[in-house]
Amino acid sequence: QVQLVESGGGLVQAGRSMRLSCVASGSIGSINAMGWYRQAPGKQRELVSRITRGGSTNYADSVKGRFSISRDDTKTTVYLQMNSLKPEDTAVYYCNADSFTFQSGRNDYWGRGTQVTVSS
Repeated sequence: QVQLVESGGGLVQAGRSMRLSCVASGSIGSINAMGWYRQAPGKQRELVSRITRGGSTNYADSVKGRFSISRDDTKTTVYLQMNSLKPEDTAVYYCNADSFTFQSGRNDYWGRGTQVTVSS
């Protein structure tokens, strides 16, 4: 089991920056990748950015050049630095952990989400 707790959301003006944090606990050794997804009202949840155990990253086209994912040395905390925020970035942001164990196979874990609202 992996538990994820997000923090750092809130209200921000367009053009400003915000950083989200996600702390993982539990079976962190089973985590292969962590990432951030977001879901805006009336839309499907979409991948924002992801970082693998080896450090490879990927980003949605809509955030490339503006958002940056990173993690701490213990690999238990993942950050999403969001710059040049736009109103269309408004959504609930969810932290995700992709884990694998031989006992239970592959599992996806989710945080409760943190609201990010960008005002124009």
